[in-house]
Amino acid sequence: MPRLVGRAKRMRPPEQLRSLDLAPRHLSLLSLLLLDGPQTVSQLADRLSVAPTTASLIVSELSRKGVLERREDEADRRRRIIDISEKSRTAVSQWLSPGAHAWRQALQPLTPAQRRLVIDTLRGYEAAVAELSGAVD
Repeated sequence: MPRLVGRAKRMRPPEQLRSLDLAPRHLSLLSLLLLDGPQTVSQLADRLSVAPTTASLIVSELSRKGVLERREDEADRRRRIIDISEKSRTAVSQWLSPGAHAWRQALQPLTPAQRRLVIDTLRGYEAAVAELSGAVD
Protein backbone atom coordinates (compact mmCIF):
# COMPACT_ATOMS: atom_id res chain seq x y z
CA MET A 1 0.00 0.00 0.00
CA PRO A 2 2.76 2.54 0.77
CA ARG A 3 4.23 1.88 -2.70
CA LEU A 4 0.86 2.54 -4.34
CA VAL A 5 0.41 5.80 -2.46
CA GLY A 6 4.00 6.82 -3.13
CA ARG A 7 3.64 6.19 -6.85
CA ALA A 8 0.39 8.19 -6.98
CA LYS A 9 2.05 11.10 -5.19
CA ARG A 10 4.88 11.10 -7.73
CA MET A 11 2.48 11.51 -10.66
CA ARG A 12 3.33 15.05 -11.64
CA PRO A 13 0.50 17.08 -13.09
CA PRO A 14 0.93 18.41 -16.62
CA GLU A 15 2.57 21.82 -17.01
CA GLN A 16 -0.80 23.56 -17.39
CA LEU A 17 -1.84 22.39 -13.89
CA ARG A 18 1.45 22.61 -11.98
CA SER A 19 1.13 26.22 -10.88
CA LEU A 20 -2.34 25.63 -9.39
CA ASP A 21 -1.13 24.01 -6.13
CA LEU A 22 -3.46 21.05 -6.47
CA ALA A 23 -3.77 18.86 -3.38
CA PRO A 24 -5.04 15.27 -2.91
CA ARG A 25 -8.57 16.59 -2.24
CA HIS A 26 -8.51 18.14 -5.71
CA LEU A 27 -7.24 14.92 -7.26
CA SER A 28 -10.14 12.91 -5.82
CA LEU A 29 -12.77 15.36 -7.01
CA LEU A 30 -11.23 15.68 -10.47
CA SER A 31 -11.00 11.89 -10.75
CA LEU A 32 -14.72 11.56 -10.03
CA LEU A 33 -15.61 14.14 -12.65
CA LEU A 34 -13.24 12.67 -15.23
CA LEU A 35 -14.37 9.07 -14.76
CA ASP A 36 -18.07 9.53 -13.94
CA GLY A 37 -18.92 12.79 -15.71
CA PRO A 38 -20.59 15.99 -14.54
CA GLN A 39 -22.24 15.95 -11.11
CA THR A 40 -23.88 18.24 -8.58
CA VAL A 41 -22.03 19.42 -5.49
CA SER A 42 -24.24 17.15 -3.37
CA GLN A 43 -23.33 14.13 -5.48
CA LEU A 44 -19.63 14.98 -5.25
CA ALA A 45 -19.88 15.43 -1.48
CA ASP A 46 -21.58 12.06 -1.13
CA ARG A 47 -19.04 10.27 -3.33
CA LEU A 48 -16.10 11.91 -1.51
CA SER A 49 -17.66 11.30 1.93
CA VAL A 50 -17.36 14.96 2.87
CA ALA A 51 -19.85 17.61 3.92
CA PRO A 52 -21.55 19.49 1.07
CA THR A 53 -19.90 22.71 2.31
CA THR A 54 -16.47 21.09 1.97
CA ALA A 55 -17.24 19.90 -1.56
CA SER A 56 -18.57 23.36 -2.40
CA LEU A 57 -15.36 24.98 -1.16
CA ILE A 58 -13.22 22.66 -3.29
CA VAL A 59 -15.43 23.31 -6.32
CA SER A 60 -15.23 27.07 -5.75
CA GLU A 61 -11.46 26.93 -5.44
CA LEU A 62 -11.08 24.94 -8.66
CA SER A 63 -13.63 27.13 -10.44
CA ARG A 64 -11.67 30.28 -9.57
CA LYS A 65 -8.58 28.61 -11.03
CA GLY A 66 -10.48 27.84 -14.23
CA VAL A 67 -10.26 24.06 -13.82
CA LEU A 68 -13.99 23.54 -13.22
CA GLU A 69 -17.10 25.13 -14.60
CA ARG A 70 -20.64 25.31 -13.26
CA ARG A 71 -23.74 25.33 -15.40
CA GLU A 72 -27.45 25.23 -14.77
CA ASP A 73 -29.13 21.86 -14.66
CA GLU A 74 -31.59 21.89 -17.57
CA ALA A 75 -34.00 19.70 -15.58
CA ASP A 76 -33.89 21.90 -12.45
CA ARG A 77 -32.55 25.43 -12.90
CA ARG A 78 -31.97 25.75 -9.14
CA ARG A 79 -29.24 23.13 -9.30
CA ARG A 80 -25.75 23.59 -10.69
CA ILE A 81 -23.85 20.91 -12.55
CA ILE A 82 -20.09 20.78 -12.02
CA ASP A 83 -17.72 19.65 -14.75
CA ILE A 84 -14.09 19.96 -15.79
CA SER A 85 -13.65 23.02 -17.99
CA GLU A 86 -12.90 22.44 -21.65
CA LYS A 87 -9.58 24.28 -21.34
CA SER A 88 -8.47 21.93 -18.53
CA ARG A 89 -10.01 18.63 -19.65
CA THR A 90 -7.05 17.45 -21.74
CA ALA A 91 -4.51 18.24 -19.01
CA VAL A 92 -6.63 16.59 -16.28
CA SER A 93 -7.18 13.53 -18.46
CA GLN A 94 -3.47 13.31 -19.30
CA TRP A 95 -2.69 13.43 -15.58
CA LEU A 96 -5.32 11.06 -14.19
CA SER A 97 -6.18 8.62 -16.97
CA PRO A 98 -3.07 6.42 -16.57
CA GLY A 99 -4.17 5.52 -13.04
CA ALA A 100 -7.68 4.61 -14.17
CA HIS A 101 -6.32 2.54 -17.07
CA ALA A 102 -3.91 0.78 -14.71
CA TRP A 103 -6.77 -0.20 -12.36
CA ARG A 104 -8.81 -1.51 -15.30
CA GLN A 105 -5.83 -3.50 -16.56
CA ALA A 106 -5.13 -4.96 -13.12
CA LEU A 107 -8.78 -5.87 -12.43
CA GLN A 108 -9.73 -7.06 -15.94
CA PRO A 109 -8.48 -10.66 -15.63
CA LEU A 110 -10.32 -11.16 -12.31
CA THR A 111 -13.75 -12.69 -11.96
CA PRO A 112 -16.54 -10.44 -10.65
CA ALA A 113 -16.23 -12.15 -7.25
CA GLN A 114 -12.49 -11.54 -7.16
CA ARG A 115 -12.99 -7.88 -8.11
CA ARG A 116 -15.55 -7.53 -5.34
CA LEU A 117 -13.04 -9.03 -2.88
CA VAL A 118 -10.37 -6.49 -3.94
CA ILE A 119 -12.80 -3.57 -3.57
CA ASP A 120 -14.14 -4.83 -0.23
CA THR A 121 -10.57 -5.30 1.04
CA LEU A 122 -9.58 -1.76 0.06
CA ARG A 123 -12.71 -0.37 1.71
CA GLY A 124 -11.97 -2.41 4.83
CA TYR A 125 -8.44 -1.00 4.88
CA GLU A 126 -9.77 2.54 4.49
CA ALA A 127 -12.26 2.03 7.34
CA ALA A 128 -9.59 0.55 9.62
CA VAL A 129 -7.21 3.44 8.97
CA ALA A 130 -9.99 5.92 9.71
CA GLU A 131 -10.92 4.09 12.92
CA LEU A 132 -7.36 3.75 14.15
CA SER A 133 -6.52 7.36 13.38
CA GLY A 134 -9.71 8.68 14.99
CA ALA A 135 -10.98 10.11 11.70
CA VAL A 136 -14.74 10.44 11.41
CA ASP A 137 -16.70 10.23 8.16
